[in-house]
Amino acid sequence: MSDASAESISLKINGDDVSVPPGTTVAAAIMMIGTVRFRRSVTGEPRGPLCGMGICYECRVTIDGHPHTKSCQLPCRDGMDVKSDE
Repeated sequence: MSDASAESISLKINGDDVSVPPGTTVAAAIMMIGTVRFRRSVTGEPRGPLCGMGICYECRVTIDGHPHTKSCQLPCRDGMDVKSDE
């Protein structure tokens, strides 16, 4: 493993390349790039993380093609492809 990979993780968020420190949750990575709307409610209201511990389900995004994944509970990994409802 190279020193660069130990210092950061590379992933895509809404098509953009992003690097984050190891241990960063997907929700934190999304917020680090300035995205606040993670999804929309059934009535169209913008939704984002509320509890930060996996209870509220407001942080759901699509990760590697799997919809409705709780982003606040999942650490980022190299090559991950994340899509929010920006």
